[in-house]
Amino acid sequence: MKKKILIFLLAAMLFASVYLAEAQQAAKVPRLGLLSGSLDPNNPGPLVDAFRQGLRDLGYIEGKNILIEFRSSEGNPDSIPRIVAELVQLKIDVLFIPTLPGIRAAKQATKTIPIVMVTTVDPVAAGMVDSLAHPGGNITGLARLTRELGGKRLELFKEAVPAISRVGILWDGDDQWGAAVGFKEYEAAARDLKIPLQSLEVRRPNPDVEGAFQAAVRGRVNAVIKVRSPVLNLNRYTKQIVDLAIKNRLPSMFEGNQPVEAGGLMSYAANDLDMYRRAATYVDKILKGSKPADLPIEQPMTFEFVINLKTAKQIGLTIPGSVLYRADRVIK
Repeated sequence: MKKKILIFLLAAMLFASVYLAEAQQAAKVPRLGLLSGSLDPNNPGPLVDAFRQGLRDLGYIEGKNILIEFRSSEGNPDSIPRIVAELVQLKIDVLFIPTLPGIRAAKQATKTIPIVMVTTVDPVAAGMVDSLAHPGGNITGLARLTRELGGKRLELFKEAVPAISRVGILWDGDDQWGAAVGFKEYEAAARDLKIPLQSLEVRRPNPDVEGAFQAAVRGRVNAVIKVRSPVLNLNRYTKQIVDLAIKNRLPSMFEGNQPVEAGGLMSYAANDLDMYRRAATYVDKILKGSKPADLPIEQPMTFEFVINLKTAKQIGLTIPGSVLYRADRVIK
């Protein structure tokens, strides 16, 4: 009898320990680290909102079955390594980082925490992953192909504004892997299309956007393309660029559709909101056991050509009907 009781007690203790372990595992809520470049940490913007919506669409509810440690560099790229180190110390389960400086800092800070990225550059050429099909290491995500579309943007710009004779390229000279590569792509494309360019380079920490436009006017530039970068993508600079382009009656081309919605003339790019929503699927797969090394880098299959007809009218520009017909979206 005593032996049976002992066996029963041991079995009960084993069952209790297994149940407790399973309960603790079930109660463990995954923690996601999210780094944004937003100036306002309380208002990270529509792209981060799209990512969070992507998580909700997959059944994740913040505070219930996922915790998000949100951090913002508040427009200061120099603070990014410190912020990334802080997130790594929190022993989070996944990092979501959509800026090149942040991705580089995360790659240096951890070899074990999975990193989901959204990047404008070729991640293989930039040394972030081994290949698109087999990233290797702890980084995966999406590549926008922003840099590879420079020639197509110039072609569309010339078709939409046939009077273009000199294009100013507004770019951040301190963004060596992003904007600097982008400027070189435009230079190469412009040579093929025989379109003269003028460099409108600005520098951090306070890019002189107004001074760049003054240089554009002096140089007889009659159209402007803005190369996206973490600093110039901040809302305050986007608004300033849009306003100055309209004030100087300069047609403007952007590498994303958000500035066009804010008053820029046109853009040709992957759908940014869709890319950020798609990034949530990578987080989901990793939390369910997939390894970043085995998740291929996703690239956009379609691109949006967006035209703001209201802005065209403001600057006295008539867009040819053949170009309007090709636009994926026309803002009136």
